[in-house]
Amino acid sequence: MEKKAIPVLPPPLRPGDTIGLCAPAGPVREPGRLQRGIALLREAGFRIKTVRPADQYAPEEMYLAGPDRERLDELHRLWADEEVKAVLAVRGGYGCLRLLPGLDFSFIRTRPKWLIGFSDLTVLLNTLFREAGLLTLHGPTAHSLTGLDRDSIERFFAILGGSFPAMESRDLEILKPGRGRGELVGGNLSTLVHLLGTPWEVDLRGRILILEDTGEPPYRLDRMLTQLAMSRGFSDLTGLILGIFDPGHDDRLETLRLQEMVWQRVLELCHDLAFPIWGGLPFGHLDRNQAFPIGMETEMDDLAGRLQFHPGSARQAG
Repeated sequence: MEKKAIPVLPPPLRPGDTIGLCAPAGPVREPGRLQRGIALLREAGFRIKTVRPADQYAPEEMYLAGPDRERLDELHRLWADEEVKAVLAVRGGYGCLRLLPGLDFSFIRTRPKWLIGFSDLTVLLNTLFREAGLLTLHGPTAHSLTGLDRDSIERFFAILGGSFPAMESRDLEILKPGRGRGELVGGNLSTLVHLLGTPWEVDLRGRILILEDTGEPPYRLDRMLTQLAMSRGFSDLTGLILGIFDPGHDDRLETLRLQEMVWQRVLELCHDLAFPIWGGLPFGHLDRNQAFPIGMETEMDDLAGRLQFHPGSARQAG
């Protein structure tokens, strides 16, 4: 395996810093939720900057927050703005995949800052790590922020401030024991599968993979997991972490049944592979969505039941 470059850790944010909002994927369907998320960010001491008024995140486009060129320009303009210290997605949905051919990774590399989001943002989070060597943050969107539980909100703001506390959970299940260490990649399962076979396919070799999804029936989850397990590099993972797989609504019993199905299928697919597998860590589309630094060296300690992050493995941006 070729030697990997040391990734860059974006500078921490301080009260008074500016967070830029962008909509690289779908439109906002509930403007009130977005406004409450913006209010929470301001209460935490951050300034907010947008390229376009928030009401323009819900254009007449059926499933996109504007034309590709407009969404791409918005992201580049926020990245070029020296006042903006982090870029937070308004929401996910679909659309990030369409932006990849136009992204200026060389320019992005010269201005390290956090890109934050989840779901469809999985595309950009992993590709910025791959192409620009920047750590990114799998965490909330502005639209989802106020729907999170307290622990998830506190962890999000702690990471923005430069602290990376170990992650533990009462719901953690050690599905396959062992210790694993590697750079963290992944996020939304269906979005990751859509990257397979493209120039931006996520390199899984020697890495810990996190997976979650929402609103997918069992047969489609099975199909995507099976395809992913057959893909290049999957057998060379150093660890696999399964988050929340929910049916698209907060039905606890149905969610538990879906989780069990996913766990069972993953164990079948990985029965002869050496890496550890965990299930039940609180990240996904429901109210428990703990933030993960994509690209950071991470250690799975099965004896302590703890996920340990190693920011010292990255180069701190000035």
